[in-house]
Amino acid sequence: MDFLTVKDIDFSGQQVVMRADFNVPLKDGKVADDTRIQAALPTINTILEQGGRLSLLSHLGRPKGQRVPEMSLAPCVPVLSKLLGRPVAFADDCVGEGARTAAGNLKNGELLLLENLRYHAQETLNDDQFAAQLAQLGKIYVNDAFGTAHRAHASTVGITRHVSPCVAGFLIEKELAYFGPLLTEPLRPFTALLGGAKIAGKIDVLFNLLPRVDKILIGGGMMFTFYKARGLETGRSLVDPQRVDMARDILDQAGDKLVLPGDCMVSDSFDFKTGRVGQLSAASAEAIPAQAYGLDIGPRTLEEFEKILETSRTVVWNGPMGVFEIEDTARGTMRIARLLAERTDAGAVTVIGGGDSAAAVARAGVKARVSHVSTGGGASLELLEGRTLPGIAALTPRIG
Repeated sequence: MDFLTVKDIDFSGQQVVMRADFNVPLKDGKVADDTRIQAALPTINTILEQGGRLSLLSHLGRPKGQRVPEMSLAPCVPVLSKLLGRPVAFADDCVGEGARTAAGNLKNGELLLLENLRYHAQETLNDDQFAAQLAQLGKIYVNDAFGTAHRAHASTVGITRHVSPCVAGFLIEKELAYFGPLLTEPLRPFTALLGGAKIAGKIDVLFNLLPRVDKILIGGGMMFTFYKARGLETGRSLVDPQRVDMARDILDQAGDKLVLPGDCMVSDSFDFKTGRVGQLSAASAEAIPAQAYGLDIGPRTLEEFEKILETSRTVVWNGPMGVFEIEDTARGTMRIARLLAERTDAGAVTVIGGGDSAAAVARAGVKARVSHVSTGGGASLELLEGRTLPGIAALTPRIG
């Protein structure tokens, strides 16, 4: 951690502006899942308990520079207030005189949530003037939005040119504490589980992890692009034709490090929108029917993956093993989630890379039994790719 964190700062009486990640799902105008709000609580509580005057910035959804009422952060106010056990003020904009006045009126130990940053197109453009306006909300900047740390936006990078010091919150510190050792000094054997619908977003991860891991287990829709690269029949399964040659290169480089499913669950009918799936059956990788959809990893694959995971001391998982949104085709993903919980109970370090994998461990009821569930799918992927996250690089360096 070569940058300052909240542990290095005395917030007493200080005007603080903090970037949080309250990009939460809403249903009927209410917060449907408060996981990301809860993740920010340790940093928020620390600042308030020291007597800081805290203004919170966040985005929600993709309003694309328009004021979209359905993407307002207002529904987060009662949830945050209940979790903190104290009132939370709300400003209907994140810049301008009203926002500055609301922030300036805060007393020690009080907090303010400002309206959606992305109501302004300047946020995602990292506009310097917009960043300067955000900087007027505080004398100290805290970034605890790991989920947006891979974006060079005004509230994650631009603002740091106008405020000092700029420090990391506890959530970012925790995320890096788990992801850092994965790439530098993992307990071995080290296994990566990669799934999801498409191979395109995982290419750089695969190349970066190959020299670092002992095994990479492939599942999800991306496995069919690898099948195609091997010259196998894939039926009507999801294949990325533009990545077949790249998949072949990965197979050539990986050797026996990369493990493809030996079988998969197939059906002759499938409709994702309605969730309807025809009769499922297990098919060998070499015998997928020409009219079949591959929808999940099969029982033989689960046995093979389980044997590898039984001896793994570090496991990172990103991407479901099948169409996990539908119960009938979620069995492989749910079994993997439970296997990782069992490995954690046995002393292994298990890191879940956010997004669908995080949803899977929650749905399997084992979220509390794995080592770490990341709050940032995109950010965690970029870390696994070996990239430096702009929001982290912009923080004030630790000297001495």
